[in-house]
Amino acid sequence: MIDLHIVWFILLGVLMAGYGILDGFDLGVGMLHLCVKTDDERRLLMHSIGPVWDGNEVWLVVFGGALFAAFPDAYAAAFSGFYLPFMILLSALIFRGVSLEFRNKHKSLVWRNFWDFSFFLSSAMICFLLGVAVGTTMQGLPLDKFGFFTGGLRDVFQPYPLLVGALSVAGCAMHGAIYLYMKTEGDLQRRVHGWMWRSFGIFLVVYMLCTVVTLMRIPDSVRNFDNFPATWIALVLNILAIANVPRSIHANRAGEAFLSSSAVIVTLTALFGIALYPNLLRSSIDPHNSLTIYNACSSSSTLTIMFIIACIGIPFILTYTGIVYWVFRGKVRTEEIGY
Repeated sequence: MIDLHIVWFILLGVLMAGYGILDGFDLGVGMLHLCVKTDDERRLLMHSIGPVWDGNEVWLVVFGGALFAAFPDAYAAAFSGFYLPFMILLSALIFRGVSLEFRNKHKSLVWRNFWDFSFFLSSAMICFLLGVAVGTTMQGLPLDKFGFFTGGLRDVFQPYPLLVGALSVAGCAMHGAIYLYMKTEGDLQRRVHGWMWRSFGIFLVVYMLCTVVTLMRIPDSVRNFDNFPATWIALVLNILAIANVPRSIHANRAGEAFLSSSAVIVTLTALFGIALYPNLLRSSIDPHNSLTIYNACSSSSTLTIMFIIACIGIPFILTYTGIVYWVFRGKVRTEEIGY
């Protein structure tokens, strides 16, 4: 028999990694687009993600729906603990889409600068808050014996979650810079080449700092490496993927660098899941109060039905995503109609 609790834990990780890879680069583009000064270049950067950004966000919606259906108690506790951050996140998601669509509706410089800054700020805020949520989940939330959140904002916005938020921002900026290098050409592409190196350097520094702080503050995060020796593979692949990013950039292999950056996101997601398993939300009050994949799950029949639906639906999502990226492959151009 298949343990559907573990299956859904892994599927949530797949959805999280998929969102990180696909929406990660266009969030990075949103943060980097203020680095160019002319209106044509800003429009070019927006056109590079124009056909795909809204489809990429579907992965976040599916992740939220899967968490709600498979592990409703964890979903409820998470939204209790992250209520205000999640409302800010939702506002940022809305303003990001509005910024893309509204900036070209009026030719006023003030109008466009306002929406450009809104696009930058909302993109950065999404990356940061999602990282804060991951960091807080790693560190633990004050959950009572019923799994109810009993803390406040100060339990969320602590130094360690803020550091993980910074790592998320740096990673998305690196991912976005590599994507832009593949989509641009000429003088702009040469400048983007410098962005790749700088964003990678910042990511590497924050990554190393975050690793050290995690080992010091959350020593329990490595316990599963002893319990499941095969999990060391994820760590080795993570290190190799990070090391291959600068190698690929130096060799001017943007596609390989993008695949390596994507592998970094996948392996970081895997390491997060390994550190957390079997918990979904750790309790900082008492480890016995933690919400796990077994005490926070839906009924077996619900998990089974959802698994069947996922087996049917996920191939359609992957096929649609692949077709969209194939159709809009190649260098991007500035068109008269658009952002």
